Amino acid sequence: MLASFISSFIALIPVTIAQSLILSFVVLAIMIPFRILSFPDLTSEGAYPLGGCVCALGMIAGLNPFLAALVAMAAGFLAGSCTAFIHLRFRIHSLLAGILMMTMLYSVNLRLLGRSNLPVFNIQTIYDYAPSALAGPYAKIFIAGLVAIAAYVVLRLYFLTEKGTAMRAVGANPEMAEANGINVWRMTVVGVGLAGSFSALSGAIMVQSQGFADVNMGLGILINGLAALMIGEAVVGKSTPVRQLLAPFAGTLIYYQLISVLLVVGLPSGDLKLATGLFVLLMLALPSLKGKGSGLMPRETMKEN
Repeated sequence: MLASFISSFIALIPVTIAQSLILSFVVLAIMIPFRILSFPDLTSEGAYPLGGCVCALGMIAGLNPFLAALVAMAAGFLAGSCTAFIHLRFRIHSLLAGILMMTMLYSVNLRLLGRSNLPVFNIQTIYDYAPSALAGPYAKIFIAGLVAIAAYVVLRLYFLTEKGTAMRAVGANPEMAEANGINVWRMTVVGVGLAGSFSALSGAIMVQSQGFADVNMGLGILINGLAALMIGEAVVGKSTPVRQLLAPFAGTLIYYQLISVLLVVGLPSGDLKLATGLFVLLMLALPSLKGKGSGLMPRETMKEN
């Protein structure tokens, strides 16, 4: 029985690595507003299918798959920027602003596709650019891995720039950042928009992986991403920008291996979200259980602009 378990788990490793690399961009999209900007955001669950829908339409229209993914990122950036604008302009709680945008994006995605799902079979994808020796999940690992490395390098370099440092300053202390001449509104809009673009990128390359776009493809992706982020931060840490950027990728890889283990031992797939939710609840409650928490968290306060 142990040998059967090990062989089944090993057989799933390439598939789970490919899936984790693709979905690591969603975790990155959760991390940026949450950790960099101190802006809890739920837009990712709507931006993810938005990116998939826009990418699918672009590919059907004849766009290069990489260009279609870039167009999807632009759409995701717009969605994230709108969430930040709603929060800042109308003084609406960031979580509620994200829920509003996520809800509206469902209708936008449905309007874009004209149906609940759209197949993109027999159309060139980014995975066709992998070396001919690689096939199946290995081609996806190669391409998604290259995109992940590129994303990490770009973000690492960006956060070393003056604007990147300004964005981190806004998250650490917006009042002090504004006193030092930093445009808090602009940095917040750009940061949340950047998160939306990465979530849309994940949706775009997932559509090219699975061969269809679906308006419901983002259902539950947020809680999965939050669980992966917590695992990554527990393993890699979050004390430096490098560790903070590595945490989403490491956490996603570990999280989907754990999911693979649960599936191999016989947990019904319908119970995975329950297991993930309980894990996130445990991680959030752990400080209080250890006596480090202090009951209810203070309410979010809105700063006059």
